[in-house]
Amino acid sequence: MDLIDDPSEGQNAPEFSVTELSGAIKRVIEGEFGNVRIKGEVGRVSKPRSGHIYLDLKDDKSVINGVIWKGVAARLQTQPEEGMEVVATGRITTFGGQSKYQIVIEDIKPAGMGALMALLEKRKTMLSGEGLFDASRKRALPYLPDVIGVVTSPSGAVIRDILHRLRDRFPRKVLIWPVAVQGAKCAPEVAGAIEGFNKMLPGGAMPRPDLLIVARGGGSVEDLWGFNEEIVARAAAASNIPLISAVGHETDTTLIDFVSDKRAPTPTAAAELAVPVRHELLAWIDQQGARMTTALSGGLQRRDQRLRDLSRALPRPETLLDGPRQRLDTSAARLGPALMVGVQRRKIRLSEAAGGLRPASLSRMIANERRRLNERSVRLGPEYLQADISKRREAVSKLMHRVDAAFTRCVTRTRQDLDAVERLYETLGPESVLKRGFAIVRGDGNVVTTKGAAGKAGTLEIEFSDGRLSLNGKPSARKAAVKPSDQGSLF
Repeated sequence: MDLIDDPSEGQNAPEFSVTELSGAIKRVIEGEFGNVRIKGEVGRVSKPRSGHIYLDLKDDKSVINGVIWKGVAARLQTQPEEGMEVVATGRITTFGGQSKYQIVIEDIKPAGMGALMALLEKRKTMLSGEGLFDASRKRALPYLPDVIGVVTSPSGAVIRDILHRLRDRFPRKVLIWPVAVQGAKCAPEVAGAIEGFNKMLPGGAMPRPDLLIVARGGGSVEDLWGFNEEIVARAAAASNIPLISAVGHETDTTLIDFVSDKRAPTPTAAAELAVPVRHELLAWIDQQGARMTTALSGGLQRRDQRLRDLSRALPRPETLLDGPRQRLDTSAARLGPALMVGVQRRKIRLSEAAGGLRPASLSRMIANERRRLNERSVRLGPEYLQADISKRREAVSKLMHRVDAAFTRCVTRTRQDLDAVERLYETLGPESVLKRGFAIVRGDGNVVTTKGAAGKAGTLEIEFSDGRLSLNGKPSARKAAVKPSDQGSLF
């Protein structure tokens, strides 16, 4: 059955199902484009949980869909990223479920050095924006680590250079984590080695390294590309163990160099950064010991000389007791006479005290005390108390007379002040003014003091001494009403 042949005019056209037609198209396309290489820019990239990778390859005019199956994606050396210029190798096929064609990619690589550098700059900008390159997060290397972990290939010259340099400078325990240093396995194995060293527990069966060295010899950009992968940079940045990167030669730079705590230009230089020179350290310790001995000896000599100088200023021990011994002898000689004098003085005071205790003296003392008691008892008798009460009553009576007189004077003075205020009010009050012929004019309830205000008021009220007069209406009417024949105008 040939789908290309057209039926002759007048014959019935063959009928195909959708699946038959889709399968025929698939066979034609896969037969024509069995294996192709496409160069283009990676557009949209989708990585679902299934592990497959779906992407678009495009140029300035066209777009073709691409798919990388899970098994192929796991062993790719370069993972596709949006904006990357790549060369994809695969086969063209169709997907009948959506009536579209696509390329099943078997391998994908950057399209030349420019694409690799652009990808590297993109990753560097992203990681730098996250702060992984900041100098503040870099830690100091231990001065003399007990155990050094080395991530490198076990069969290359790099590990031999590192071990030889460590043995010459200061032998240390070295743990080697073998990894591939180029190719598709390089990045995941290096990242896994860094994470594995960090997962070791201190004091475990395998000693935990105090310092890590990630090393590789020189090579092209493609050979060193595994150390530019994002997983390697993030693993180095997350390492809790200080890390030295020694990838390539001095002119080679990879992403791990920016995130590591220290970059060494060569693997041999990394070993030199890891440990000091043992002979130099021993010489320095000997030098410090000699300086300490000299300082200690000099200090002892200075203190001995100081002690000797002080001892010359001190008196001799036997002369220290001469003065106290002489004072003791003098005091002992004065003690006997002083005791005799003291005893005689106390005898005299005792005799004087005993003389006051004789019967005649006691009788005189009792008579004197009785006389004083009788005098005080007289003062407590009824006559004495009555006289005291009378005297106090008279004082209270005088005080009451003084209070009454003061109150009377205060009331009189207050009444006089009130009378004066009342007279002043009668003289200056409005009633007295009205009685003298004056009047108070109010307009609309308020006092009016000018002609203009009186003319504007709707109601006028005039208060005289004998009453009030109200005027209503227009000002002209009011004028006529208040002008009797025998009286002048108020306005």
